[in-house]
Amino acid sequence: MDFQGNYERIIASIRLARERGATLRVGPELEIPGYGCLDHFLEGDTVLHSWEILGQILENEVCKDIVCDVGMPIIHKNVLYNCRVILHNGKILLIRPKMWLANDGNYRELRYFTPWMKHRQTEEHFLPRIIQHVTGQTKVPFGDAVVSTADTCIGVELCEELFTPASPHILMGLDGVEIFTNSSGSHHELRKLYTRVELIKEATLKLGGVYLYANQQGCDGDRLYYDGCAMIAVNGKIVAQGSQFSLNDVEVVSATIDIEDVRSHRTSKSRGMQAAGAERYQRIEVPMALSGDAKDFLGDVPISKGIEVRYHRPEEEIALGPACWLWDYLRRSRTQGFFIPLSGGIDSCATSVIVYSMCRLVAEAAARGDKQVIADARRIAGEPSESLWMPTDPRELSNKIFHTCYMGTENSSSDTRGRARRLAEAIGSYHIDLNMDAIVLAVRNLFAVVTGVKPKFRVHGGSEAENLALQNIQARIRMVLAYMFAQLLPFVRGRTGGLLVLGSANVDESLRGYLTKYDCSSADINPIGAISKTDLKKFILYARDAFKLPVLDDFLNAVPTAELEPITETYVQADEADMGMTYDELSVFGRLRKVEKCGPYSMFTKLLHEWGTTLSPEQIADKVKRFFFEYARNRHKMTTLTPSYHAESYSPDDN
Repeated sequence: MDFQGNYERIIASIRLARERGATLRVGPELEIPGYGCLDHFLEGDTVLHSWEILGQILENEVCKDIVCDVGMPIIHKNVLYNCRVILHNGKILLIRPKMWLANDGNYRELRYFTPWMKHRQTEEHFLPRIIQHVTGQTKVPFGDAVVSTADTCIGVELCEELFTPASPHILMGLDGVEIFTNSSGSHHELRKLYTRVELIKEATLKLGGVYLYANQQGCDGDRLYYDGCAMIAVNGKIVAQGSQFSLNDVEVVSATIDIEDVRSHRTSKSRGMQAAGAERYQRIEVPMALSGDAKDFLGDVPISKGIEVRYHRPEEEIALGPACWLWDYLRRSRTQGFFIPLSGGIDSCATSVIVYSMCRLVAEAAARGDKQVIADARRIAGEPSESLWMPTDPRELSNKIFHTCYMGTENSSSDTRGRARRLAEAIGSYHIDLNMDAIVLAVRNLFAVVTGVKPKFRVHGGSEAENLALQNIQARIRMVLAYMFAQLLPFVRGRTGGLLVLGSANVDESLRGYLTKYDCSSADINPIGAISKTDLKKFILYARDAFKLPVLDDFLNAVPTAELEPITETYVQADEADMGMTYDELSVFGRLRKVEKCGPYSMFTKLLHEWGTTLSPEQIADKVKRFFFEYARNRHKMTTLTPSYHAESYSPDDN
């Protein structure tokens, strides 16, 4: 809902497109108000302000002689639609409402919008007076139509419509549409980009055509990170691709295409027979051509050729996606950095390395001269307004904005304390080390005074209830201390403001319920809350080499442990032993339950085939029953999970 900021970014993108010689510009879904407005879409103000911004876009001289496709919510006959508005030279050519809405996973479009159900039909939409004064138009076509120029035909497809079995581009292409635009609000998930690319390629492989895909990029103040990767495809080949993860506010992807390539691709007789019987779309005519005169080119502008699509490995996605998400959150929250209880285990290590990855991205952007990133970094780091400091050293930036703390007790080992210290030194964070035994002992003594009973650990003869309570009080005290230090450390360092507390519970532990409610899993935001332990280990292995952090070897080789029980000669607490299942098994259970829609019985039958060579049916049944038992009885913990970066289709954040 940054209307002015969105206006400036839209205008900047149109200016860049024109500078590259483009005659058609396509922006992402709902780009005027932003895709993540949630229930604010239901407010009349959101629609009103969107019209106001559209009026400013129509009046701006940079929008002359270029067809612009922009997105906003529009109320038509008292019904709210998610729309694309096609503009040219100060006029509205067409308002095209979305026909198939995304309403699964994290998407809730039916909560706000109604789909347009009158396919290949249009109605008259009477424009608000603020727009009538700008365009001189009283009414414009509203509905499912296409735009016809002097040299080609353009059709609109919106995000989810590409993912449906009977996508609109099929019938539009058979009716002669040669250029398809897709404005999207597609969020990142690990390994998801391949599916998106294949759908875009397939859309024009059999049909022929040019496909322009524009996607949001950045965090919209929620758990989601929209991962950009704008693309242009011609006849099933990608000819241009944008970045998937970036700190840039504006990115434009352009290509020069030969429309005759589309026509030659469509010469097959079977395609011609289907096209001859296709139902027609209303054509909205615009008196301009997207192409210039032949004499304007004469070989100066080469035709864009097919390229090899760039895919990040999952471990690279973890290094980049959550890092960009954290930077956007830090900018919008107006806080002075992050704080994390650094335990010496792999989860808090992964969160810390992601913050360091963020610092690396900021340093790279600053080295390129990105003025917005430099200004934001100076403000966050508490630099005075006249400062010339440049955030080009990631370790220096980390020391200014990232605060780590090892909160030890008598149950902590020197190994974890040492790993935490060495990691902090390697990434440059502002690190403190403390023992909190006095606070833990005070709470135990208070309970003993009030009840006359002093609880004991299991290894000292205590019951399961005593053992669990003594573990939980350590964990919860860490959460209280974390928020105290997050509020006061900037003050200690001579600055104003506070810090965002970062969580470090992974997706598998959350599904299993293997966490203490209101302990360090409770934080402001969590960059790894939807990432499996298996993927986190791969990320740490990748970061060791990519970021030159040999200290990460120590974390990879360490046995995961909460260190909440006393260590003896015969007992050392281990996470997988406590849970009764391995992290790899938890990942399998999570995917089968959510992605494959398996209940206990269907999960058991599937795992018989996958695990039957190493486990007996009885052992598999016991594991499945154990998972669903723990999952069911710990559901109350899911209601208080820290908002996490959405990275997995089986994460609990949208259950």
